[in-house]
Amino acid sequence: MSETWQDLLMRDHETTEKVFAAMEKPFTSPTGPDPARVAKFFDYVRNYVDRCHNQKEEQHLFPLIEQRGIPRRSGPLSVMLMEHEAASALLAKLEPLVQAYAAGDASNLDALRATFGEYAALCKDHYWKENDVLFPMAARVMSEADGAAVVRGIGQVEAALGANTRADYYRLAGELIQTGELKDLSFGVERGVLAAILNTLPVELSFVDADDTVRYFSHEQSEKIFPRTRGVIGARVQNCHPQKSVHVVNQILADFKAGKREVAEFWIDMGPRKLHIRYWPVRDPGGRYLGCLETVQDVTGIRSLTGQRRLLDSA
Repeated sequence: MSETWQDLLMRDHETTEKVFAAMEKPFTSPTGPDPARVAKFFDYVRNYVDRCHNQKEEQHLFPLIEQRGIPRRSGPLSVMLMEHEAASALLAKLEPLVQAYAAGDASNLDALRATFGEYAALCKDHYWKENDVLFPMAARVMSEADGAAVVRGIGQVEAALGANTRADYYRLAGELIQTGELKDLSFGVERGVLAAILNTLPVELSFVDADDTVRYFSHEQSEKIFPRTRGVIGARVQNCHPQKSVHVVNQILADFKAGKREVAEFWIDMGPRKLHIRYWPVRDPGGRYLGCLETVQDVTGIRSLTGQRRLLDSA
């Protein structure tokens, strides 16, 4: 399936937010960031974010949705345009600070940090407004042909800046992200909160590590579809299944470790309930196998859904 204009623009947003996250710690470190990385960061935000991404929207998406009835001088579209201007102004303020710092002058490091923080905060706030407010609004007024026209326009903006503009700047973004210290989102919550989140999911989870040892299961304090106790932690997963099914377990794990399979799923009846059981390989960003995640869900109610519900039931 070909990518939509929303796919393309939101991937730009996601990539740029990761760049910001990877640069936050270097910018706030006592010694300051590496000057060469700062120069590469500015290259990315000036030449891709400002001169390419924002122009995709300003030259193609925004004029089209204005024609379809979304006003330019008020409402979300007006706000997005003002924030584009504010972001460009911050980059103009950032440019001489970056040039001086890259040349070895760290006297304005505090100003550099503050301006980076202001710019990153503005962009991140701007992106969620576009993703959650403007883009859904735009999609409601646009036709399929409109969407295709915006996709073509995005390609034209990129091509005007170079044959491989997106690929080259995504490569640069990837370098900044990889050499930075991008934290997993789970580090944004305490361990107890994360555990509570997992126990709240309408899906039971079990995790087996790369050595086939059971390390975790959720919903310990709740009634479970497949009962288990803490005694299973530390056991070999093969010892937790009937002997007649161990060969299937071993095949799934072997396929995951070899990269031959990305999911194994089964569905069974348990009395009146339909259960959906899936196994997923867990890998680190480099593709190294970390273990196997089992998800078990009672999908009886889901299978019976019909029509739509758009209103909240009374409490």
